[in-house]
Amino acid sequence: MTAIEKLKLIKSRKLSAKQNIKSFLDKIKSKNGKINAILQINKDALLQAKEVDSKLKRGKAGRLAGLAIAVKSNINVKGLNASCASKTLADYKSPYNATVIEKIRAEDGIIIGMANMDEFAAGSSGESSAFGPTKNPKALDRIPGGSSSGSAASVAAEFCDLALGSDTGGSIRNPASHCGVIGFKPSYGAVSRYGLIDLTMSLDQIGPLANNVADVELLFNVISAKDQRDSTSRVLKTSGKIGKIKIGIPKVSADKEILKLIDSKVKKVCKKKGWKTENININHIDLGIQTYYPINYVEFASATRKFDGRRYGAKIEDVCGEEVLRRILGGQMISQEEFAGRYYKKALDAKQVIASEFANAFKKVDCIIMPVVPKLPHKLGKRLSVEDNYAYDVLSVLANLAEVPAISVPAGEISDIPVGLQIICALGDDKKMLAIAKEFE
Repeated sequence: MTAIEKLKLIKSRKLSAKQNIKSFLDKIKSKNGKINAILQINKDALLQAKEVDSKLKRGKAGRLAGLAIAVKSNINVKGLNASCASKTLADYKSPYNATVIEKIRAEDGIIIGMANMDEFAAGSSGESSAFGPTKNPKALDRIPGGSSSGSAASVAAEFCDLALGSDTGGSIRNPASHCGVIGFKPSYGAVSRYGLIDLTMSLDQIGPLANNVADVELLFNVISAKDQRDSTSRVLKTSGKIGKIKIGIPKVSADKEILKLIDSKVKKVCKKKGWKTENININHIDLGIQTYYPINYVEFASATRKFDGRRYGAKIEDVCGEEVLRRILGGQMISQEEFAGRYYKKALDAKQVIASEFANAFKKVDCIIMPVVPKLPHKLGKRLSVEDNYAYDVLSVLANLAEVPAISVPAGEISDIPVGLQIICALGDDKKMLAIAKEFE
């Protein structure tokens, strides 16, 4: 049952909010030990559901009445732990709600709990959490992808109706692809980041995950808006109407089986809808990883200086994991005075070049389609080189660098393992992209 279908039952009072929330709490209690998707349950969830049921009786319930939402543990929810899956903030209880949480609560959505993630969102496998790795509900011996591993796994394991994640270079789309769910990174600025503990301020975006595109759109419509507390937020007015679409297919490197599966899916939809495809060349997309990581390292190293052990939590360098420490030390090195910021500045210049290339491409095509991840998820515990780990993001970082919307939609399976198809549209064309995604669902 979709969240929208369930919402109709709740609003017609054929299903109570309390019954809905209790069913998820029971499922988490019985199955989360195997998957490790949820780090903390909201102990007030049933009480809040009872309040929503009272509103329903009065006909005053909101757009998310009684739906359960799992939240990535780097988004502040008042009274719950925004641990970032790190020992640094293991006991940090949020004193306020992020803007997205305020909006969800205003529409009577219920936070079911805080989801696992790669520590401080530094990772793409879901294995770097200080509280143990998340397992992939669709392939238990495989990684779920990261860094929003717990959010995607919670949706796939049916621990919630909807989930929130954050996406720096694919952190929503990557686990959505591996777990066989929908993961949407909105245009940069479309959703307020106030209350998000950033990995990289110039790239991060909060976005929704769900089992279908309509449910993702429901949550996006609630959380998207201009926010005076976030200077990067903006109003992006676009139409969700689509006619005859031309799809751009860039040349990218990925496993042959994945490329074949996505090509088959594109041909099937185009034949059904009468759409066209065009092979396109986007210059400099091979520079995505080299551009992304200097920005990531420098901004993350700067952001973590507040975790000094004096005001709250532990000193980050004393307790963090290997990947977090690598990014802190790397960012500090790149930022040294002797380099005068030239590597970071050069990366920002390259970011603008990539954004311009994508903008030019969208003058010729309505959307671009490519894989989310170039290979299947590896087995849990398998040690990869740093280079191979970073190569996971080679196709997903591009949308963040260009600040454009992107979504992962299931394309099918290879050896019973889900594979996602990535749809990318021009800046601000979020609703157009969602309409296209529905045709690929």
